[in-house]
Amino acid sequence: MSAQAQMRALLDQLMGTARDGDETRQRVKFTDDRVCKSHLLDCCPHDILAGTRMDLGECTKIHDLALRADYEIASKEKELFFELDAMDHLESFIAECDRRTELAKKRLAETQEEISAEVAVKAEKVHELNEEIGKLLAKAEQLGAEGNVEDSQRILLEMERVKARKREAEDEYRNSMPASSFQQQKLRVCEVCSAYLGLHDNDRRLADHFGGKLHLGFILIREKLDQMRKAVASKQEKRNQERLKRREEREKEERGGKRSRSRDRRRRRSRSTSRDKRRSRSRDRHRRHRSRSGSRNKGYHGSSRDKDKERAKK
Repeated sequence: MSAQAQMRALLDQLMGTARDGDETRQRVKFTDDRVCKSHLLDCCPHDILAGTRMDLGECTKIHDLALRADYEIASKEKELFFELDAMDHLESFIAECDRRTELAKKRLAETQEEISAEVAVKAEKVHELNEEIGKLLAKAEQLGAEGNVEDSQRILLEMERVKARKREAEDEYRNSMPASSFQQQKLRVCEVCSAYLGLHDNDRRLADHFGGKLHLGFILIREKLDQMRKAVASKQEKRNQERLKRREEREKEERGGKRSRSRDRRRRRSRSTSRDKRRSRSRDRHRRHRSRSGSRNKGYHGSSRDKDKERAKK
């Protein structure tokens, strides 16, 4: 990539699709289904394994650093949940890799000379120490390239101690089987990247493998997948809590509404009862008033008749 292309890519990554007003680039949004969501999250295997023995070629979906910048800006304002798509992509890729690893193990079991369980355990110990030596040497070389000489020397001293343990393990393995069988190259499948490793591989070969782009790329992909799973689980938990909170608030509002309606009904019943009582008292007063009026009228009419009788006698 030329210096100009690198500068253009850097500007895309920093400023997004709208950096120079190019409307043709803005026609495709980062939310488009044609855009690789794994690329937006910087975990697409097509990018990570590019240039390795397992180069996957170009991704079938759109890769654009400017779209990644657009996504990073938008994701700060709201949750987009692109991790779900990326997680599905990485899970599918790792599942296929693990399937190839199991097939490679079966082929080795069919082609290599069968050894006893005791010898197999000792061979496995040598393989594990080989792996540790390769990782330590690759790390020491990386630290040295970064100028961290002191830590690099410390790692190399640790590697020498592991190499001494490896020699002891090789002696135990050699003494447990015939010399002719020991000379045969015993292979093992790397659990990370499914590459073949030899029991008698030298330190340089081991360092090239464990410090190589292919092995480190698979480690990165597996780490990215673990991060995606944790991020998805965390966001789902957060979403569930928000849903639960909203449901509790709705139930609280509904209970409050029911209590309010119940109070209204009680008030209406109370007002109705009060009106009935007032009407009843009014009717009682009216009846008493009529009763007293009737009694007075009756007394008046009785006294008038008595007076009439007395006049008649006279």
